[in-house]
Amino acid sequence: MKLKKITYEITALIITGFVIIIVSNWIFYTGRQIDELIGERKAFLPEPTMEFGIITDSLSILKNEIKPGENISQLLGQHGLTGVTIDKLVKKCEGVFDLRRIKAGNPYTLMVTRDTSNAIQYFIYEESPLKYIIFDLRDTLAVSFGEKEVLVTMDSVVGEIKSSLWNALTTTPNGIELATEMENIYGWVVDFFGLQPGDHFGLLYEKLTVEGKPMGVGKILAASFTTSGKTFQAYYYRADSLGIAADYFDEKGQSLRRAFLKAPLKFSRISSRFSGKRYHPVLKIYRPHHGVDYAAPIGTPVFSIGAGTVLDAGFQRSGAGRFLKIRHNNTYTTVYMHLNGYAKGIKSGIRVNQGDLIAYVGRTGLATGPHLDFRVYKNGYPIDPLKMESPPAKPISPSFLKSYLTSIHQRKIIINQLGKR
Repeated sequence: MKLKKITYEITALIITGFVIIIVSNWIFYTGRQIDELIGERKAFLPEPTMEFGIITDSLSILKNEIKPGENISQLLGQHGLTGVTIDKLVKKCEGVFDLRRIKAGNPYTLMVTRDTSNAIQYFIYEESPLKYIIFDLRDTLAVSFGEKEVLVTMDSVVGEIKSSLWNALTTTPNGIELATEMENIYGWVVDFFGLQPGDHFGLLYEKLTVEGKPMGVGKILAASFTTSGKTFQAYYYRADSLGIAADYFDEKGQSLRRAFLKAPLKFSRISSRFSGKRYHPVLKIYRPHHGVDYAAPIGTPVFSIGAGTVLDAGFQRSGAGRFLKIRHNNTYTTVYMHLNGYAKGIKSGIRVNQGDLIAYVGRTGLATGPHLDFRVYKNGYPIDPLKMESPPAKPISPSFLKSYLTSIHQRKIIINQLGKR
């Protein structure tokens, strides 16, 4: 009997095991078939149509531009929104968005229901090609801000100097922006007033577009500039985790920044250079000219070439006119002459930083036309500003140099090609 009982128990266990296996397989295959079916159904489901982050499948879209003299009350009132609702919306906007900022000519979008009521659900005002404001006009009124997606792609440009960097880029899309950025990058090492025909450059930069429309340029990622037979490369590098602030360095990790900028103003021309003997256009005599004259329109901004303290801000009728003297350290002092006026807050004793706006070009004192007479003194003696050597800023630390060189490798290959004539 005992043997028979054991046999029954073993048989029951075997049958139970078979049942478990069969049920498990059924659940597994059935579940997989259901998943496949759901996946197939999902594959056939169309993606919802969206605009400004709003699903618009059940809405009609109306687009237009703000007309001259038109305000939000008139616009929404014409589309059936009641005065009471408009008044509530205006109050919702207080402290969030100033409705007086709505300008004629800017585009807007109305989203309305597709039934016979055509009830307004959303009003979207485009403040700029990038930014927009959503007025949610459903049961609970709300106002929110949004930004369109900016597509960033890489682009490149090469050019050769015939007269100036500005002219070399005038026919290039975003040429003005690129020229300004290049001047900012190379302002410490390239004398843009001493460029010669045949000097050349190559740039690798970020091109920004929104909905297929150009939105300007982002960062210049790499650049090469050859002038007077010498090539200067620049690579944008940022490593917050390593404590390295965003800046430009050369192919060896040396900073392009210097203690002094090459020039105190942008996009001008040199009308007279440093000389031991120059014919003075007003006095009609020969005498030393211990500075560099930059011809520029009255009001052109003048910047400090380095950090320092304003020693004097005065006026000399018989010579320098309105002038500014800045001491940078125990060795160097700079003087800016024939100024039309000073920038706000500039006076004796004020501390200024490199690149700060300090004054504006004029024609005060002995001057035949508007220009800046810029002078540099080293240990009290005048030196040629165009030949002044300036020590570089801090380079990439040796412990981070390998990481830097790895990060610029691909850009270096591209820029070496672009930099070739």
